[in-house]
Amino acid sequence: MTVASQYLMALLLLGSLTACGKDADITCDDVQTYQLAVAGKRVEVPEGLDSLDPLKEVPLPNASPRPARPAGSACIDRPPKVQIGE
Repeated sequence: MTVASQYLMALLLLGSLTACGKDADITCDDVQTYQLAVAGKRVEVPEGLDSLDPLKEVPLPNASPRPARPAGSACIDRPPKVQIGE
């Protein structure tokens, strides 16, 4: 057996093992990292320096109100599952 055929056999074996993996149901019940974000302190300009230009700030709007999602529902920031056939 040549080295190239050994690599090919290893890739086929790994591919077949990963194809046997089971899809885990991912829900949004767990708190995500971005949900723990908090607003930081505003920059304080030391005396003797020019103050910051308020017109160059990027204000972040509040999120639009939406009804709460049911517990155990799929995440909306993940693509939908695609099934082929029935």
